[in-house]
Amino acid sequence: MNKIFKHTANCFALSFAFLGLLPIAVLLLWSISGKWNWPNILPQNYNLRAYRYILENGHQLLKVVFFSIGLSLSVTFITILFSIPAAKALGTFNFRGKRLVEILILTPLIIPSITIATGIHIFFIRLGLADTLLGVIIIHLFPCLPYGIRILKNVYEVIGNSYEVQARVLGASRLKTFLNITLPLLMPAIVSASNLIFVVSFSQYLLTLIIGGGKVMTLAIIMFPFIQDGDQTMAGALSIVFISVSFVFLLIFEKMLKNYYKIEGHLYI
Repeated sequence: MNKIFKHTANCFALSFAFLGLLPIAVLLLWSISGKWNWPNILPQNYNLRAYRYILENGHQLLKVVFFSIGLSLSVTFITILFSIPAAKALGTFNFRGKRLVEILILTPLIIPSITIATGIHIFFIRLGLADTLLGVIIIHLFPCLPYGIRILKNVYEVIGNSYEVQARVLGASRLKTFLNITLPLLMPAIVSASNLIFVVSFSQYLLTLIIGGGKVMTLAIIMFPFIQDGDQTMAGALSIVFISVSFVFLLIFEKMLKNYYKIEGHLYI
């Protein structure tokens, strides 16, 4: 029986690895293809036009990549900051209208982004937030907050607030209670939520374009016009850059979590 389970698990692992690597392999082929028409399985010819473009504009592209990373990290930090108290309220307290609040929090995931951006854009123009970095950060919170609140809320429903109450009874301040009790319990969820929020913010195109007005340039803003114009070679190369950045930060978040729980040479996860 164990051999059957092991064999099945290996088959699933190989299947998922194949399904995950196949799109990346196709992107790599697109990025070096000169001509690739149906029904040919492989491109008819190859060139390095996309990578020459990246090298020639490397300094400018690097600035955009670092700007996009900084923007997404800022959104991630603010989202987690707002999500913790909201998740605690929804996960540990019962109050009238709680179900309605939970539904309202999830509405940005249900309503199309174009609807949100169009409605808020006029409001942002009046506030002077249109075409600004601050306006883009705020609009990115709309699709990111539901993920952060939802993930942390599930953890609060499990751990409750009994540990915090005990610490407060023993004389710990609110800050010490949060840093020494709540934060370690929430850390796995915070890292997981941060990883997801970063990718969601990093990949925002429509919201950034409408609210940023083309003045706030991110990697997604540069990449999507090539996709819309059908330039699969450039789109493939820039997609590889996009995936590489996301993958690096996935590894960074995972490393942060492991280091956080490394105590006296032992790993507790």
